[in-house]
Amino acid sequence: MQARCSAEEAFRQLAEGLSERGAADFFDGLVAKLASLLDVDHVLIARIHGDGQAHTLSLWSRGAHRTNRRYPLAGTPCATVVGRSPCLYPHDVQTRFPDDPLLQQLGAESYLGLPLFAVDGTPLGLLAVLKNRPMTTAGLDNEILRLAAAQAGAELDRQQAQSALQASEGHARESERRLDTLLNHLPGMAYRCLNDHAWTMTILSRGAETLTGYPIESLIDNRHISYAELIHPDDRERLFEEVQAAIARRTPFRMTYRLRRADGSLRWMWEQGQAVFNGDGEVTYLEGFITDVTEQHEAQRVQDAVMQVASTITPRLGDDYFHQLIRTLVEILGADAGIIALLDASSEGQATAPRQRSTSMSTVSAVIDGRLLDADSFPLPDSPCARILDEREAMAMEHAGIRLPGSPDLVRSWIGRRLDNAHGEPIGVIMVLYRQPLDANAFATSVLRILSTGAAAELERRRDHSRMHQLAYIDGITGLPNRVRFMEELARLRQEAEQGQFPLGLLLLDIRRFKEINDIHGHQVGDQLLATLAGRLQRAATRHESLARLSGDEFALLVPDADDATLDASLARVHEAIGHPVPLGRRRFTLEVSIGMARYPDDATTTGDLFKSASIALYHAKQKDSGICPFDISMTHELKRRQQMTERLSDALQHHRLTLHFQPQIDLRNGQLVGAEALCRWYEEEWGWVSPGEFIPLAEERGLIRALGDWVLTAAARQLMEWQRAGTPLPGRLSVNVSAQQFTDPQLASHIASLAEGVPASAIALELTESDFMRDPEQAVAITQALRNAGYALAIDDFGTGYSSLSYLRRFAADALKIDISFVHEMLDSHHARTIVETIIAMAQALGMQTVAEGVECREQAVALAEMGCDHAQGYHFDRPLPADAFTAAWGHAMRPRAR
Repeated sequence: MQARCSAEEAFRQLAEGLSERGAADFFDGLVAKLASLLDVDHVLIARIHGDGQAHTLSLWSRGAHRTNRRYPLAGTPCATVVGRSPCLYPHDVQTRFPDDPLLQQLGAESYLGLPLFAVDGTPLGLLAVLKNRPMTTAGLDNEILRLAAAQAGAELDRQQAQSALQASEGHARESERRLDTLLNHLPGMAYRCLNDHAWTMTILSRGAETLTGYPIESLIDNRHISYAELIHPDDRERLFEEVQAAIARRTPFRMTYRLRRADGSLRWMWEQGQAVFNGDGEVTYLEGFITDVTEQHEAQRVQDAVMQVASTITPRLGDDYFHQLIRTLVEILGADAGIIALLDASSEGQATAPRQRSTSMSTVSAVIDGRLLDADSFPLPDSPCARILDEREAMAMEHAGIRLPGSPDLVRSWIGRRLDNAHGEPIGVIMVLYRQPLDANAFATSVLRILSTGAAAELERRRDHSRMHQLAYIDGITGLPNRVRFMEELARLRQEAEQGQFPLGLLLLDIRRFKEINDIHGHQVGDQLLATLAGRLQRAATRHESLARLSGDEFALLVPDADDATLDASLARVHEAIGHPVPLGRRRFTLEVSIGMARYPDDATTTGDLFKSASIALYHAKQKDSGICPFDISMTHELKRRQQMTERLSDALQHHRLTLHFQPQIDLRNGQLVGAEALCRWYEEEWGWVSPGEFIPLAEERGLIRALGDWVLTAAARQLMEWQRAGTPLPGRLSVNVSAQQFTDPQLASHIASLAEGVPASAIALELTESDFMRDPEQAVAITQALRNAGYALAIDDFGTGYSSLSYLRRFAADALKIDISFVHEMLDSHHARTIVETIIAMAQALGMQTVAEGVECREQAVALAEMGCDHAQGYHFDRPLPADAFTAAWGHAMRPRAR
């Protein structure tokens, strides 16, 4: 199993797919997204039940959603996952679980399952991916599945909590409908009393003492205390008026009120009663039943509060969720302020080790007097949060002595609850604060206790989304925005430039020879170098400029309002940042940079074209000594031609539309033909003859040179055999150029033998430029010796331009040195050039090598070379390169074997 796209794209897609939190099709969308990202055949999410059954919430199979099903866990791979840890069966899963009908129906060969947990760690279900072929996992796959499982568990937990709440509401409504009798089987007291303000009672049941805390004798017939005196003063008149109104309507009365018990505590009472009338329609007395409903009443208050909070925050996402949550909490709980704060990353999971905790937290949302405060950090040890983290739930009823943020007033009391992740580790706190002392507040504590679960889940979800965003948009080595994020920023700034009518500059930077550092010193050193360089560039950029790492050693800098002076200043800062050596350990690296520049709207008007123009400029900058190149429209035409040439050259290679020309090589002592050089030529129908100086370097750059070299060797061998069959064998050897890329092949000798099958190795001479030999001298020594052992002759081409080491020259086992054409052209007019030619000839003679002069164009050059002791020569003075037929016609007489 391997994600179909890059890490950045995978996490961006996953983040977008999960953005509709709580939607009805959450699980359907998740399984479809995972199947696409991970290239698997089946994905399922299932809830587990206490009876050992599992029920799929969504099932994706072979490109479509399937009907959900219920199945027993026993005998299935799912049973090994639930409540435990991820479990992988990479192959033969049906053989391992032969009694699982779902595996057989799906045709699964492999299985990977992850458990789903509630926020409190309770097992809820599982997430599984299956393939109809063996499965392997990579780091990216595991990260995607871990995040998906965390999201699925949080959503399943939320849905189950919502279902439980709805069931509780239904049960409460059903209970209310059943309250159809006066006593209702509740503990309490039945009474009969006069219709007066004093509530002068006759107790009809034995629950009065339990209800009020007073002995029954104190209440009967109002001997010591009136029941009305126990009713909270705020409720007494309200209750009397409600009773009188019910009597007037001739209906029962129902009411709730707070009663002060003998111990001084306030309890909630529920009362239901009715008036009893005589024959004249006058009220004789009241009768009814009173019961303590404190717990039920508090539970209903908590439920109402939770529902009110839920209704305000459910449709909200991101930071707005937390802002609205804390606003509503402060309002419902009558607080003056509220805070949701997040632990620093280094603090997570250390609630039991306060001395090791980080010293700070940051606010996710903070409200005071209805006003939202800016996010801020604050020290942990001096705040109530430290106590909340240790005790999980804490409160201070008075004399807290904490100053509210943004207010001169002191906090006298507070209530707080710790927020934990799915593993029970603390990630933050939620608290409400008061300017006045506070009585014990079970209501507030209960509300915070219930809502803390959802707040913690949302915090963890937000952190997961932040992690996904980081993976999708931030470069892991440098911490800079990556290519995806940069392209979004480029589009935004280009639109702003268009609206504001100001120019936008784009600089693309490439570190020269960075690959060599990676190859020589290793990727760890290369990564450290990139991170250090990124830090320098970031410090050099102004706050208006945007810096990013696009890939490898390539960076980008966006410069708004980029007039000439601004761009020059940006360039100067970049060069200043890169110009100083970078120390890493005991090493110091001196870096150079290539910079391509383009500007909106002068060079391009769209985002894509602006980036393309800067890329073209960077390509040209790499060819310049200065390393800096602004875009010019002519570069586009050149690039298009190079692209067309690449495509047409590839097509010419495939369809054998290239030809070989042959230039004779002459013995300067007797003028005899001693060989020839095979030169590749290309005639293109639209362009005519294309210069080898153009298409051969292009083939090297675009990865076509190996194919081109193989074609030349094959065609040269074929021509040698044709001359042999025609009775005109080429005297000496046919020289064929070998590219540097071909020369890196340790099996080059056997490869050439397979291409030139039927031609003896003694008939071929291989030429490689001096600079190519010196790229890796030790490898060159080994390969040249292998070629010599196979019978091929070797010549070092363009000698005098590559600065060969004399010690290596002796070990290269070459047969000949080819004197570079530039020295031959200048030797009659330049004493310096003539000296170089003489030196090369003398050196070759001392090492037992022959010399071949290239580019001989006149008789005087040929005579001078012969006098210096040069062995062979080629050039227009003898003949230009010719097609095979023309070469045979011109030199056939020299190619026929002489009669003995």
